[in-house]
Amino acid sequence: MTTMLASARRRLLPLLMFLMSAACGDDSSGTGNQDNGTPMNGATGTPGGVPGFLRAQGAQLVDHQGQVVRLTGVNWFGLETEIRRPGGLQLRSMDSILDQVVTLGFNSLRVPFSTQALEAGATPQGIDYALNPDLMNRSPLEILDVLVQKAGARGLKVVLDRHRIVATGQSALWYNDQYPESRWIEDWVRLAERYKNDPTVIGVDLHNEPHDPATWGDDNQATDWRLAAERAGEAILAVNPNLLIIVEGVRSFMGQYYWDGGNLRGARDFPVRLSKPEQRVYSTHDYPASLYAQPWFSAPNYPANLAEVWRQNWGYLVEENLAPVWVGEFGTRYLTPQDQQWMGQLATYIQSKQLSFAFWCLNPESGDTGGILQDDWQSVQTQKMAVLTPLLAPLIP
Repeated sequence: MTTMLASARRRLLPLLMFLMSAACGDDSSGTGNQDNGTPMNGATGTPGGVPGFLRAQGAQLVDHQGQVVRLTGVNWFGLETEIRRPGGLQLRSMDSILDQVVTLGFNSLRVPFSTQALEAGATPQGIDYALNPDLMNRSPLEILDVLVQKAGARGLKVVLDRHRIVATGQSALWYNDQYPESRWIEDWVRLAERYKNDPTVIGVDLHNEPHDPATWGDDNQATDWRLAAERAGEAILAVNPNLLIIVEGVRSFMGQYYWDGGNLRGARDFPVRLSKPEQRVYSTHDYPASLYAQPWFSAPNYPANLAEVWRQNWGYLVEENLAPVWVGEFGTRYLTPQDQQWMGQLATYIQSKQLSFAFWCLNPESGDTGGILQDDWQSVQTQKMAVLTPLLAPLIP
């Protein structure tokens, strides 16, 4: 496409977005009451949609029959790193790990990947092929295919998470000099097309932990994460209208700081506008003091102050029935009293609000938090599971 045509397309996009939103009854006037879905009364909503896929009604997720469901899962990382495959496959078979995920009671997986893992010629590292013969000679993307198939066979749902651009580290923005925004959207369209007939893959987490210079709601085309999420979301829904479009927060909004990817204060006045607002889900990340000494951890009323911190940054979306919030990451080594208090309070909040989540993480080698599994990739961290088990929901039919 020529530069002139590209420029014209960028100028027309806001108008097209507005017309699509208007056709769907979306009020994008910034009043804070936009496209909130249908408030839920009790456990049953309005039937509709496609079997196996989910959608939002108010602050809840429902299936095609309108039954309220919750995603209560765990992160299984590795595809986003330099090994370019899920962790643990050097010690165990993929089947045995997935069986353990189900036995532990999780009903879903968040699967991070990097842009580089999708490159032609990308190869996985460190797989024991005697334990995983069906992964022999497969690319990282083909290994993801196997993971999706095996997860679906066990009744697990999968959320794909574009975690990184390059395998060596996180990226504040969803693009860089080597990989433009167009490549990010092309990759998502490619994955949406690849799995569009498989209700195992029910959602896409567009980009992990946007942070400064990422903004929200300032209409800066280069940094406004809310606008970028709309552009990617519409492209994905054009291919697969049944996917949940999961949008994380940013680090800072109007001088208020929070965890990277966790600050959703801007979503009140500047919500993500999609032509299918029922497919929009927000996501936050939350961590304890052992990762970073945020100011609220030293408050005199800690940990009783945490519920208000969460309400201000993202919980209001659920408490006011505006939209679902999926806690896409939270985790801890669970070694200090302060961390244990944090996890206990967050578990209480998740349970009281009936939130969906994906615990970080399954993998023991996560340096900051450790995992559900210990270093042998089999033994379970029982103290963590004792907190998580009461929060878990059944497999989603």
